[in-house]
Amino acid sequence: MDIYASFKARCGAPRIARELTAAGRALSVNYMVGIMREKEIRARNGKAFKYSRTSEAITNVADNLLWRQFAAERPNQKWTTHITYTWVKDRRLYLATMMDLYSRQIVGLSLDMSMTERLITDGVNMGYGRPEVRSGLIGHSDRGGQYRSTGYQAYLHSRQCVPCMSCKGNCWDHASMESFFSRLKVELELVYAELFDSIAAARSAIFEYIEKFYNWKRRSSALGYLSPVEYERLTGCLFLRAGPLLRF
Repeated sequence: MDIYASFKARCGAPRIARELTAAGRALSVNYMVGIMREKEIRARNGKAFKYSRTSEAITNVADNLLWRQFAAERPNQKWTTHITYTWVKDRRLYLATMMDLYSRQIVGLSLDMSMTERLITDGVNMGYGRPEVRSGLIGHSDRGGQYRSTGYQAYLHSRQCVPCMSCKGNCWDHASMESFFSRLKVELELVYAELFDSIAAARSAIFEYIEKFYNWKRRSSALGYLSPVEYERLTGCLFLRAGPLLRF
């Protein structure tokens, strides 16, 4: 079970079977399930995401232009962003990410000990390090206060990026990012198994997961079990950033 170990228990039978098939050792998912049961191993799984309604302010709210149409015809057409956090000792470290909905690749991220306007603008700005980012790009988010701030809205307009927001209290309008954070927290062991003792340790782990594993290696069922980078490569739309992904 070298693949299971190398992916740090992040992958279940479907993805392991595809990794072996890609390596020239074709076998079925059911056969892989049997092997994993025999060895009493399984992919790390977390708690299911629970939907709950929240009260949202109505200032600076942009229209919902996506209406859950998460597919994109080309890269840099629809981006979506969100914020989560992990613990560093007794403090929260906030993480803002920017995902390109064409390939589900994380094109920008930012870390900060405070959930500020700068946290999200830094993540968006990093995404603009990709080539071929044109005016008219849709930037989707929820209705959080940082995303409704005057400064953030002005920043999007300065980039000729069209703001777009989820409907009031509806997490399903933001399903792609909710799903990504759910898997990140499980597969990175942020919430269920590990408490980081330093910012440097958290930063290193997040970089390894997103840049080295998720973008390049993690097979997504939404992409026909290809990784984001491989999907862009096979469709002739691979755009690599000019600089490093993570800044802090």
